[in-house]
Amino acid sequence: MHAAVMRRARGYRRRMVSFLRDLISIPSESRAEGKVIERIGGEMRDAGFDSVKVDGMGNLLGRMGGGKRIIAMDAHVDTVGVGHRASWRCDPYEGAIRGGRIYGRGAVDQKAGMASLVYGARLIRELGLWGDFTLYVVGSVQEEDCDGLCWQYIIREDGLRPECVVITEPTNLGVYRGHRGRMEIRVTAAGRAAHASAPERGRNAIYAMGRVVREIERLNRTLRCDRFLGRGTVAVTDIKCESPSLCAVPDLCSIHLDRRLTLGEDRRSALREVREAVSRSGVAAVAEVLTYDLPSYRGSVYRTERAFPAWLLPRTHPLLRAAVDTSRRLTGRAPTVGRWIFSTNGVATMGMFGIPTVGFGPGEERYAHSIAEHVRAEQLPTAAAWYALFPRNYVRVMEGGRMHVRTVG
Repeated sequence: MHAAVMRRARGYRRRMVSFLRDLISIPSESRAEGKVIERIGGEMRDAGFDSVKVDGMGNLLGRMGGGKRIIAMDAHVDTVGVGHRASWRCDPYEGAIRGGRIYGRGAVDQKAGMASLVYGARLIRELGLWGDFTLYVVGSVQEEDCDGLCWQYIIREDGLRPECVVITEPTNLGVYRGHRGRMEIRVTAAGRAAHASAPERGRNAIYAMGRVVREIERLNRTLRCDRFLGRGTVAVTDIKCESPSLCAVPDLCSIHLDRRLTLGEDRRSALREVREAVSRSGVAAVAEVLTYDLPSYRGSVYRTERAFPAWLLPRTHPLLRAAVDTSRRLTGRAPTVGRWIFSTNGVATMGMFGIPTVGFGPGEERYAHSIAEHVRAEQLPTAAAWYALFPRNYVRVMEGGRMHVRTVG
């Protein structure tokens, strides 16, 4: 059976590549995903999904099957920007094919996952790969802006709470079982404005923030490390100031911190460490966790604090066993079991809601957000075959054991 599924998937390779190139050609930065959602919805209908709808936030929800076990497979459809366009060797929205690789913004992060996923669902219908499951294929929005926000909406507002989730972010066809969490923190220091010709009359907020930045750099070297997920990190990623003019001493300065949380760290401990670093600097600055409240492309505002926990699926979990077994049966070898360096919507599905989550997707994580972003075309059929085979295999594994959920962070 697995060989037959793989053969059928390979027969769809050209169509998957064409579909992916279409998706790349549609710019879809966070909060501007409407056109790419429309294109994917059309492909879902052509594939024979039982229902295709767009929720109030703008997420695309395609349903197939009607069994009791609710399985969701998620691919976010938004991308980051292209940056300095002249630095690209090809048009980032062309979907150029070179040496069997498809290039462009979103190719690996993560429109390739969606292209393979829609065709995986098509294979389920065409080959009759049914079981006691209902499959939801989710095209989620605003992940790049605020990972996990979409799934907070889907679970709380749409009322869709699957019993497991597959994240289709790039894993190079390995199986991933977790990643670090993350926070966004702002530190603000006040000064006193004065004419720049007599700076001694004021108190320069940038100079004060410089002392804070040095303490944050030192803090990064002391953070907790987990053997599997890696070390927690903190980095200054932006700095801004306010001043009456360019010939005045600034009276306000703020920095933005990207804080990655490993196991054993959480919102409270991370914020405390930053505040302690500020205290050591001797600067009277304020540290606070930021809130996301920007509207989706449909105008929906769904506020959330930008603090998301680390998560890790236990080695013995039946979901991981089903994912690894699907790969082994399909390819004849055991997959690499790993974790992402970056963050995904798993911060919500498992990190916040305790829904067992696992990752499987085409492409290599290291090319995400880069000017060399690409995916190998040969991986699309394998990913599609995996997505087609996984739901029934998951049901088979679950018949022999009870779900065990462990949340962390």
